Amino acid sequence: MGNREAESNGETTPSQAATAPGAATGAGSLDLNQLRTFLAVYRSGSFTAAARLLGLSQPTVTAQIRSLERQLDRELFERLPRGAAPAPFADELASRIVEPLDALAEVAGHGGHGSTEPVHLAGPAEFLSHCVVPGLAPLVEKGVRLRITTGLTDDLLDGLRAGRHDLVVATVRPRGRALASVPLADEEFVLVAAGGWAERVGGRERIAAHGPAALRGVPLVAYAEDVPIVRRYWRHVFGKRLVCEPAVTMPDLRAVKAAVVGGAGFSVLPRYLCLDELASGALVLLNDPEDPPINTGYLVQRPGSSENPHVALVRDHLLASARDC
Repeated sequence: MGNREAESNGETTPSQAATAPGAATGAGSLDLNQLRTFLAVYRSGSFTAAARLLGLSQPTVTAQIRSLERQLDRELFERLPRGAAPAPFADELASRIVEPLDALAEVAGHGGHGSTEPVHLAGPAEFLSHCVVPGLAPLVEKGVRLRITTGLTDDLLDGLRAGRHDLVVATVRPRGRALASVPLADEEFVLVAAGGWAERVGGRERIAAHGPAALRGVPLVAYAEDVPIVRRYWRHVFGKRLVCEPAVTMPDLRAVKAAVVGGAGFSVLPRYLCLDELASGALVLLNDPEDPPINTGYLVQRPGSSENPHVALVRDHLLASARDC
C-alpha cells in the first residue's frame, strides 16, 4: 500500500515521483499518490467516497486534489453539494493514467506473482443475464475472474456494505453518502401479450381509446404478488390505480416473459428483454405511449474494493457497454 505517512501529508519522495502522460506543460513531476487520489475521486464521484476507498481522511484527499490542481494549473472537479463532477480536463487526465496506474497497483499489490482476487458482481438476474454476462468474455480473456450473484437490490446492497460484493447493479440509487453510485443504464417498460390476446382485446387502437378497461378479463402475469412494475406502468401511463390481481406470479422476469409468450395473459416487461419476441411477433405491444415508464439502474461500488485493479476493469467495462443493451 506504500508509505501511509507520505500518503497522509501529500509529500513526494523520489521513488514516488512520476510524470503523468499528457500532463499540462510545465507541470513537472507529479506525485503518484496524488494521481491515485485523483483517480479515486474521479471513479467514485465523491471526495468522501474516495477517502474511504483509500483509507485517508477527507481533508487529506481534498488537500491532495488542490495541490494537484495548482501544479497542473487546471480545475479537476466541480465541488457539488453531494459529490464532485469531473471537469473536462479530468476526463482527459483519467483516460491517460488509468491503465498505467491500474497496472502498477496490480504489480505493487501482488509482486507479479499469483492471480488477482475474483471480482464479486451482483445485480438483477434478468439484466445481468441479458445485458452484462454476454459481454464479459474480453475481461475473462484478460484474466479477470468473476463471481456473479443475483437477487433483489436491497439485499444485494446489504451484502455490498457487509463486504460480500465489489460491484452491485442496483435498480434504485442508494440513499445517503455511504455508497458511491453512478447511472448505468435506462430500461423502458412495455405492455405486452401474445398475439391471440392482442387480437381479442382489439389491439393498441382499442386500448388507446378505452384505456386499461380494454384488458378486463385478460389474466395478469407478474413478477410478484404486489405487482410493482405493473402498478407503476398503470400510474405513469394511464393515471389510474391498478385493481387487477395477478393470475400467475414468478420472481423472474424471464419466466414471466415465457408465460406471456405461451398465452398465459399480459404483463409489463423491460423492452430489452422482449426485443426478439416483439420482432418475431411472439409478443405484441398493447400500448405505445409517447412517454413510457423509464427506470434508471445504478452501478454501486464497495468502499475499499479499488485495491483489486480488476474491479476497476469490470466497472469501466460495464459503464462503457451497458448503455448499448
